[in-house]
Order: sequence, then structure tokens, then C-alpha cells
Amino acid sequence: MMKIEKEIAERIYNYENPKKIALSRKYPFLKKPIIFLRHLFRDIQNFFDFRIKYERKNDFFDCIIARHQSVLRRKLGDSNPKLQEQKIVNLKQAIQRLNGIVIQPNHVFSLWNIIGKPKYENGYVDGMLLSNGKVVEGIGGGLCQLSNFLYWIFLHAPIETTERYHHSMDVFPDSGRTLPFGGGATILYNFIDLKVKNISIYPFQLKIWLTDNHLKGQILSPRPIAQKFHIFEKNHFFVKRGKKYFRYNEIYKETKIGGKVEKIEKITTNFAPALYKVTDEYLQKNNFRILDFTNREIKILNKE
Repeated sequence: MMKIEKEIAERIYNYENPKKIALSRKYPFLKKPIIFLRHLFRDIQNFFDFRIKYERKNDFFDCIIARHQSVLRRKLGDSNPKLQEQKIVNLKQAIQRLNGIVIQPNHVFSLWNIIGKPKYENGYVDGMLLSNGKVVEGIGGGLCQLSNFLYWIFLHAPIETTERYHHSMDVFPDSGRTLPFGGGATILYNFIDLKVKNISIYPFQLKIWLTDNHLKGQILSPRPIAQKFHIFEKNHFFVKRGKKYFRYNEIYKETKIGGKVEKIEKITTNFAPALYKVTDEYLQKNNFRILDFTNREIKILNKE
């Protein structure tokens, strides 16, 4: 426990004492040119990354390597339910480009490279976006559910994550959560991307579709694979610091072959401020554990 407490103390210190503030926050008039340059740089970077290759096949491979489904409509705090309906419109547009995509061995999948920039003329609508911890409306809103979905299903195959960004804030209280906190991936066109590499000897194919209530998908292969994967969390806490709460957990990936555990690796450590009101009733109802750092003096930790 001492190791975890030391890590949490360091993360609290870094949160309370940020090293730098983004230029776009200091000087809001620079936001648009900075975003333009970041888009341009990423376009050039992807153009010269010859690992990013994919093809689309209308016929599907026979072997199911992994499968997953995600509920389309969930209660997200006090957000407008209309935004979830508009999110579904955006998901329909994106999965048209994703369904049937084949990733050959050693090739890289880039979500933005495949689905492109959301535009009104391409059928996208305004949906729910998160900006500095606040819910706003914007073109293509809701596609984070797609990136969360894809990241989770990719974790259950011989696929290496080469670029992934976790959500930096815990925006909504849990409502019907079935996956570990922090088990998703946030995206922002096009420089905050989800990229993965096929490290198998076989090609993989993505099959993805919508039902009335779910986003569903499978990773397919022409041959069965030997590995089985299990994703689990450890050390899940709410951390109290004065009147503020943070959420902490660690996510691990277990690889089995023939029923024998071959490897257990930590995928990520999540630490994020909770932006909603955390009550004793909420904590007790969900059986959450609490670490109280309210009265602790947190100093800079030496790194040798």
C-alpha cells in the first residue's frame, strides 16, 4: 500500500502544482492557429508513416478472436438525452468506414486516418463533446464511445497499442458501468488518435455494427490464435483531498496459452479528478474504497 500511496501523493502534487499551462489557455486567440498547425503536422506525420495501411473486404474471416458490445444510451449525469441520439447518427457514419477493415501483420490501424474528419456534408451532426471538463455540443460529438469500444476490443487480441490517450477527468458518476474505470481512449481530430499495430502472424478484420440498443463488434481472423486475454483492474479507490475527490486504479492484461498464464502486464494507471458531486451515499452504494489525503502534507518526491 505504501507504494501506491506514494504514487498517489506524487500525482496529487503534480495536479496541485502544474508545471506548465497550455499556450492556448494563456492566450485564447492562439487556439485556432495552434490547432491548425497540429492538424497539419499530424497529416504530414501520417503521410510518411508507411506502417499505416489497411484494406476493406466485403466478405469476413471465419474465426472470432474477440467480441464486445457497448450500450448506446446511458444516463450521463444531467446531460441532454438528445445528444445521445445525435451521437448514434455520428456512430453510423463512422462505422460505415470501419466495417470490414483488414489490418495485415505489422501494419498500423489509425482511427482518424480511416474515418476522416467529421463534417456536416458527410452526414455528421452535433453531439456531446467534453471540453475542459464541461459538456458542449460539437460536430462529430459522441465518437469517443467508438474509440473506447475499439480500444477495449483491441486489448483482447494480439494487437499492440502504439498511441492511446486516457480520459484526464472523471466527468460523470457511474451508471451501469461494466468495464473498469479508465478502460477507454479519448480522441480529438486528428492529433489525439487511437493507433494499434497487428503483432500477430495473421491478418485481423474488424466487423462492427449497430443494433437498436448496442454498438457491437468483433475482431476476426482466417485462423484461430493460441492466446486468450483477460483485462482486469486492481487498487481501485476514490482519493479524498479536502473537498475534492480523485479516482485511481490500475489496469492489467493477462495472456494465457493453453490455459497457462504466460504474462501479466500493467497497461495503465489512471488518476483523474471527479467533476461530479461525490457523496457518502454514492460511495457506499457502489462499495467504493476511500483513501483520505485531506490532512496530509504533500511535498515534492525525490526521483533518483
